[in-house]
Amino acid sequence: MTIEHVDVLIVGAGLSGIGAAHELQAKCPSKRLVLLEARDCIGGTWDLFRYPGIRSDSDMYTLGYRFRPWKSDRSLADGPAILEYVRETAREAGIDAKIRFHHKVVRASWSSDARRWTVDAVRVDTGEAVQFTASFVYNCSGYYRYEAGFTPDFPGMKRFTGTLLHPQHWPEQLDYRGKRVVVIGSGATAVTLVPSMADEAAHVTMLQRSPTYIISVPGEDPIAKVLRRALPDDVAYTITRWKNVALNAGLYELSQRRPGLVRKLLRAAAERQLPKGYDFDVHFKPRYDPWDQRLCAVPDGDLFKAIRGGKVSIVTDTIETFTETGLKLTSGQTLEADIIVTATGFTLQMMGGAELFVDGERVELAERLTYKGMMLSDVPNSAFTIGYTNSSWTLKADLVAEYVCRLLNHMDEHGQDMCVARNRDRSMKRAPLLDFGAGYVKRSLEGLPKQGSKWPWKLGMNYLVDVLRLRRGEVDDGVMEFTPARRVRERAPAIEPATVGA
Repeated sequence: MTIEHVDVLIVGAGLSGIGAAHELQAKCPSKRLVLLEARDCIGGTWDLFRYPGIRSDSDMYTLGYRFRPWKSDRSLADGPAILEYVRETAREAGIDAKIRFHHKVVRASWSSDARRWTVDAVRVDTGEAVQFTASFVYNCSGYYRYEAGFTPDFPGMKRFTGTLLHPQHWPEQLDYRGKRVVVIGSGATAVTLVPSMADEAAHVTMLQRSPTYIISVPGEDPIAKVLRRALPDDVAYTITRWKNVALNAGLYELSQRRPGLVRKLLRAAAERQLPKGYDFDVHFKPRYDPWDQRLCAVPDGDLFKAIRGGKVSIVTDTIETFTETGLKLTSGQTLEADIIVTATGFTLQMMGGAELFVDGERVELAERLTYKGMMLSDVPNSAFTIGYTNSSWTLKADLVAEYVCRLLNHMDEHGQDMCVARNRDRSMKRAPLLDFGAGYVKRSLEGLPKQGSKWPWKLGMNYLVDVLRLRRGEVDDGVMEFTPARRVRERAPAIEPATVGA
């Protein structure tokens, strides 16, 4: 087996991985890097999810890369447009030539003696074992398990004779024209699916256990359109990006400080778009405060329009059992269905499910603290990307990529080849990594790393604060330990460009 060595190995060629590679090429041009992607194409989440209406639930001026203006008029873009944006970014920067498709990472082992990682991967197309070594491993595989979404074990599921599916695995040829559809769930996926299917389906019912906050936002940003006509693209994009960052941060902070006020504002906005006399408290009044879970944005009020048009119904109840022809609810009501979609969430996993070892000892993720929200305690030369839960994923991904570049350049400037974050503060308290009420998060918290009670171990969810800390803060902060390089190692031959699969 030929073992190839690179300076930086990036796991994942989705939104985060392509952004990370772009940042490394720009700011660490001497570093040789390769991206390992388990699937056969670029795009990650935006290629995997194919359900009707798939789109962003964050505006593209903040979900887009900081270095690449989003030029479309659509603020909440559909999946194909986002996918092409990511792929164009990769092509134009030559990143696509550095991607190894069909490579699923299964194990990464750090050796302090060799000062490098050994990364074991499997070719999912051939079953071949492949191995790399790397001075730094940068995991950009997100935190979804791509192989399977989450579907509860509802009673009687096998009795249902119609079509039952999860949005994460949408059949390409599914015909729902004239069919009765029930979508189980009330999160971002459900509120996207329901109005998108309504025009062709006979009727769509959104069955929810409890309501979610739903807010209508303009499909196009009028301020962005005016700015683009008057200013260069990059200037207009930067202004719009910061405008949206400020608005989102302001709404989040107001929700934390004055939840009652935000409840009233969201209610008033939703009631104006619902039919007169609609039972708001049953179907649109959540049990929790705004931003205890993510707000669901609907472009131009499409869900509300579908309800007003009679093509969509919302039922708030729980499932007693599946039947041959639909669902029987706890209240006794029955829902007849030809198709049932379980938009019931995702399964989380860190590091793409790969095992980590440091000097022969297995890394138990749940025992580790997260440093600056991007590295694990006592795990050298490794970073990962987890985006914000209260704002656009890419805002945090961009900051992590910038910080990794600063970290690598710092080590080069000071003749170091190993860095590791260590917690020496015995008073540090541990807390769940994500303080977020979504079901898919709660189900997975026990297996995730922990955050600490103080910076830099406390996970930040404020972009404005993180800009100062991660973009401007000290790299050598007294918590990150650096080790001088013991010798100049011979550089391995450069990796030949890979064949691009998509």
